[in-house]
Amino acid sequence: MRQGGIVVGLLLTSACAAPQTLLLPGEDGHGVGALAVLEAGGQEQVLDAPLRSARMTAGRTSLRTVKAIKPAYRQLMNGLPPPSRSYTLYFVDGATNLVPESRTVLDQIRADVAVRPGAEVQVTGHTDTVGSEEANDRLSLKRAKQVMSVLAAEGFSPDALSAVGRGEREPAVETGDNVANAQNRRVEVIVR
Repeated sequence: MRQGGIVVGLLLTSACAAPQTLLLPGEDGHGVGALAVLEAGGQEQVLDAPLRSARMTAGRTSLRTVKAIKPAYRQLMNGLPPPSRSYTLYFVDGATNLVPESRTVLDQIRADVAVRPGAEVQVTGHTDTVGSEEANDRLSLKRAKQVMSVLAAEGFSPDALSAVGRGEREPAVETGDNVANAQNRRVEVIVR
């Protein structure tokens, strides 16, 4: 499995072989999920560790751990798109202006999108809890649209970009109401 849930496992079948599946490791080599295999009688077998394999024959499932991924399967994996990446940009209090440190993050986003054919970019704006919920909803969407327009001005297709505002609903740092917090004044950009 790759980070972000892109690859859960490989289901491998051929005319002369029984179906089998393999739970792939995450980018760090550890497992990042699980896969349930249902047998014909409704019995469930769970793959919950990297390199666990299930082979289905005559309605029964046998589990085993493989030592390494076969070269043919690795070739399939190499053809997969890169895992999603997440970036965070921060803003000046009450405004749609980026703090100077976030300018370099924009460069990283541009570079990441440039190497992904058909990239999709989700831009989500957030605020701290200063101000009303309605005002923060508007401000968070303005921040997201600001980042989206910067990326579009750099030549990225507007069709690949989407923006939403979450206001103060999903703080990075929990605070009380009307508390200024620089970490909550942000836009999260997911490139996939």
